[in-house]
Amino acid sequence: MNLPLYQVDAFTEHPFAGNPAAVCPLDTWLTDDLLQQIAAENNLSETAFFVPREDGYHIRWFTPLVEIDLCGHATLASAWVLYRILGYDEATIRFHSASGPLTVFREGQWLVLDFPASPPHTCPLPDLLSRGLGREPRAVLRSDDYLALLADQEEVRALVPDFGLLARLDCRGIIVTAPGTETDFVSRFFAPAVGIDEDPVTGSAHCTLTPFWAERLHRSRLSARQISDRGGELECELRGDRVLIKGKAALYLEGTIRI
Repeated sequence: MNLPLYQVDAFTEHPFAGNPAAVCPLDTWLTDDLLQQIAAENNLSETAFFVPREDGYHIRWFTPLVEIDLCGHATLASAWVLYRILGYDEATIRFHSASGPLTVFREGQWLVLDFPASPPHTCPLPDLLSRGLGREPRAVLRSDDYLALLADQEEVRALVPDFGLLARLDCRGIIVTAPGTETDFVSRFFAPAVGIDEDPVTGSAHCTLTPFWAERLHRSRLSARQISDRGGELECELRGDRVLIKGKAALYLEGTIRI
């Protein structure tokens, strides 16, 4: 069996930056075990698989260890492949996912993700979180992930987490954020429990970050940068219970999986 494979760097205009995702278009679904084996072999933070439906595509995302419910950068990468390589020519791509309907549309050179907002709520500070980060955050909130607020951008950049401790928290991942110096806010994202110590640029985390910062800054449109080693740029907008996340992408490789 030969399957097409594309590796796309998302939330960047250039290869070697942003967040690399593997994209594997399928005609019909393979077994879950085989999907997981392909994702483990790719060894990227996410591999996206999608299958056509009458009204769009069914999309699923796998880390090297598990299937997850929502992934922004691999959805952006999948849309880029559909628009730029597979000849999709309608204005909007509709994806069906474990997190409900998701859409992607073009706005100039940008691709815009329309995702569900996931506002965080204040919660007690877990001991494992402060020990794992090596400091006590100014505030701790939670949605699907923990969100830890730090004082400034340099404090976020300087973090050297203990991933073994963070992996023991009862959540998918940990978002660390602070006001930015050149953008409205910055962040980093750690998810060792699902096999990703640090994700380079995390679209789904901005479903939580956008409502959090929109409330603090009293603005619905926000600029963001994830300050991992690779780094990535995002433009975000809160629209009611949805978040629009704008990004660009660049193809790194195109190949064939032989199994």
